[in-house]
Amino acid sequence: MLHVAPGIVRHPLIASVILETEALVNIERASINAVSGEIVLEVPPEKYQEVMEAFERRGVRVVPLEIPVIRDESECVNCGACVSICPTGTFRFEDWRVVADSGKCIQCGACVVGCPQRALKLVLK
Repeated sequence: MLHVAPGIVRHPLIASVILETEALVNIERASINAVSGEIVLEVPPEKYQEVMEAFERRGVRVVPLEIPVIRDESECVNCGACVSICPTGTFRFEDWRVVADSGKCIQCGACVVGCPQRALKLVLK
């Protein structure tokens, strides 16, 4: 996740990092306004360090989303609401239980809002 501060939000940060690192990135989610921004990128693992350093040199705060969603196992009833609402397929059924692939999560919050048991929460760093 990239946190773009005021003053640099109007610069072509992503394009310049792609050109410098030759990394192919996917923009998973973005919220940008005139003064700041928050962008979730998917970066190939072999380019992660190089891309992260390139953004940091440009004044962007980089936060890895290693475990972006946490499920309270004592509250989860394996209803599958998160499976049906997640736009990236983070959740799936396995042996009638809901399992998560946190590497797919883009912190959109849809699962948190859609969980009837309130068993999910986002990890915001």
